[in-house]
Amino acid sequence: MVSSVEEVRAALAAHDYLADEGLATAVFLALTLHRPLLLEGEAGVGKTEVAKVLARWTGGHLLRLQCYEGIDVAQAVYEWDYSRQLLHLRAAEVTGESAAGVEDELYSERFLVRRPILQAIDGSGADGPPPVLLIDEIDRADDEFEAFLLEVLSDYAVTVPELGTFTAVVPPVVVLTSNRTRDVHDALKRRCLYHWVEHPDLEREVAIVRLRAPAASATLARQVAAAVEAVRGMELYKPPGVAETIDWAQALASLGVADLDERAAAATLGTVLKYREDQERVRAHGLAEVVQAAVSRDG
Repeated sequence: MVSSVEEVRAALAAHDYLADEGLATAVFLALTLHRPLLLEGEAGVGKTEVAKVLARWTGGHLLRLQCYEGIDVAQAVYEWDYSRQLLHLRAAEVTGESAAGVEDELYSERFLVRRPILQAIDGSGADGPPPVLLIDEIDRADDEFEAFLLEVLSDYAVTVPELGTFTAVVPPVVVLTSNRTRDVHDALKRRCLYHWVEHPDLEREVAIVRLRAPAASATLARQVAAAVEAVRGMELYKPPGVAETIDWAQALASLGVADLDERAAAATLGTVLKYREDQERVRAHGLAEVVQAAVSRDG
């Protein structure tokens, strides 16, 4: 249990995640109310990292479910280990065990393969911290899986027909992320607490770069953050996220760059812009102007 938003913010910062007040409040309420937290925002703003940091902070086991089109119960919840079942069946035939006894054993927990959702529910015991279930990019899954997920998150229970219902003793910490490639249904949003994760402002992004790319000087960190802030306003196909800002600062520091200049920026542009069209747009706008503005802003 946590007692305040400031405690959450300080704990996240202690594990190298600098959250603003809005995100820290959302995390505090999710932990206090035992509600899933849905984080939406552009790619690269740090949504997935929230779950990883929560796991490091609370000591709960991180269980990650990467969503994709066509994901189903076998990948998300459970399946049977058919190869081991077959081996067991053949061994039973050799030893002459009764068919009835063998059939009962085939669908026991011995042959149950727990996927992330069942692991999170079955692993939420009274002892120790609850696991952290990260359901990443829920917007990539289809409607059927989203409806199933809504049912699971309503009761924190999963039914395996051959074995019965598994119910969490203590609800796991659940973080869902979405890049909003499509809208998540209202029913699922109602079940969750919601927070839109923005790109950080300049000062916070500089602090994040200094924390995550310590090899970069304070001057370089500010210049890189200012340059990234500028290119985000150019209507790019894929605006760079915080992760790209960190990558750019690390790349420049690795090359021994102490102050951003046009030559260094041009040579390392691929670390921050991952589409040729975006690079061409920035160059057409004037990479020299972007760099000069960033350096001037630092000064």
